[in-house]
Amino acid sequence: MRKAREEAGRQCPICGKTENQVNAGKNRSGSQRCFCKECKKYYTMNPKTREYPEEVRQQAIKTFYAGASGRGVGKVFGFSKANVYNRIKKNGSGCED
Repeated sequence: MRKAREEAGRQCPICGKTENQVNAGKNRSGSQRCFCKECKKYYTMNPKTREYPEEVRQQAIKTFYAGASGRGVGKVFGFSKANVYNRIKKNGSGCED
């Protein structure tokens, strides 16, 4: 059994307890995972977001409507053409200024 120890900032988001929190490895993105022995749940301490900032999204849409292809926009901004087309579909037909 792993030994539980208290560390600063380690609190279970489900039950709110700070004691009996143990390291439980890392997730796919490399963030530390923990296990709460009180409520028997796993959680990530500082999860990384996997989304692009809204300014980058709006700029990509403006670039697409300015005449660039979906693939070209994806190459410039560093994401796939499917993301470009999905964002355009979600945003509607017009570009917000």
